[in-house]
Amino acid sequence: MSSVLHIAESEVEITAIRAQGPGGQNVNKVSSAIQLRFDIASASLPEPVKERLLALRDSRINLDGVLILKAQRYRTQDMNRMDAFSRLHELVNSVAVPPKKRKPTKPSYGSVQKRLQTKNKRSDLKTRRSSKGMD
Repeated sequence: MSSVLHIAESEVEITAIRAQGPGGQNVNKVSSAIQLRFDIASASLPEPVKERLLALRDSRINLDGVLILKAQRYRTQDMNRMDAFSRLHELVNSVAVPPKKRKPTKPSYGSVQKRLQTKNKRSDLKTRRSSKGMD
């Protein structure tokens, strides 16, 4: 399986909305921001990728399993559309490769011996200190 997944534009719903923030009169007249809605469950992605996407703790994924991206970084609708698609691809491709399984490891024999030796030294030091104070 390749690590780069492609998403068809037909699987994405794009809506032009008015951008927030500063921009003068233009911001009230022009719908330059883009809201991208991507239904993860009905997408043509492999099942493991869908599961990893839905498992993400991301506030942009609602309870119905729909990813909602809002792009308003640029002043033009086309640039915001490209930005929204690139962010969607970035998110999907970040979970395309399954995480590696962790192999539990043991400390080496030498490191265990060294740790026990330093513990004994420290313990001896403390017992010597306490016996001096008792005299």
